[in-house]
Amino acid sequence: MSLTFSIIQTSLFWENKEANLKMLEEKILAIKEKTEIVVLPEMFSTGFSMKPELFAETMDGNTINWMKKIAAQQKIVLTGSIIIEEDGNYFNRLLWVLPNGSLGFYNKRHCFAFAGEDEKYMPGNKRLIASVKGWKINLQICYDLRFPVWARQAFDLAKDDKEYDVLIYVANWPERRNHAWKSLLMARAIENQCYVIGVNRVGNDGNAIYHSGDSMVVNALGEIIYHKVHDEDVHTITLKKENLQEIRNKFPFWKDADDFRIMED
Repeated sequence: MSLTFSIIQTSLFWENKEANLKMLEEKILAIKEKTEIVVLPEMFSTGFSMKPELFAETMDGNTINWMKKIAAQQKIVLTGSIIIEEDGNYFNRLLWVLPNGSLGFYNKRHCFAFAGEDEKYMPGNKRLIASVKGWKINLQICYDLRFPVWARQAFDLAKDDKEYDVLIYVANWPERRNHAWKSLLMARAIENQCYVIGVNRVGNDGNAIYHSGDSMVVNALGEIIYHKVHDEDVHTITLKKENLQEIRNKFPFWKDADDFRIMED
């Protein structure tokens, strides 16, 4: 059983929604290969902005309507995070938009205090694990990568079952800390025996912070099967469930894992 992802590593127009949506639409429509899930970076419509009072939208706003249009038109799942306002609070919210217009969402759990994100945005308290064609996909955002407990795979020994198969991080992760980014993506894959997809932006943001991209796809052994640095790239890759299962069967380390539960509040 296979699942095909298209990863869009791109520069972003700083705090310019119209320009970003136009640019991203052109990139998505130009994908020639058959694809099932298209992954955009964190805050893809604005860049990593700390001005939610100026750029936040509601759940029936223009960007979500754009995502629904593209998902339906291209018959894909479209995902990435944007700034959402709800009940007077702001969220860095990842949207998971299906071709039929239905959607799920995940609010970033770990707000990046180093940049003041925690002063502007509310943290989330629930994980989102989506299901596509029998695959289970755990969806997280940028700084969440540094906190392994939040991503930790739960194993059901009695049913020989795993909580998820793919772990996705959408990000605006600066080049100056790219060693951590690359190392942690590999670590999350190894410790959770899953595929990991990290999708980052490139170029300078409005604060003159450079992003090298370093978008990656990593298999359950921690081996890098796709990596792009510095350049814009739209890459389509097909992951195979049988390859994942072979690794899990050959190296059943998950059977020795500590039993635990994440208490969501």
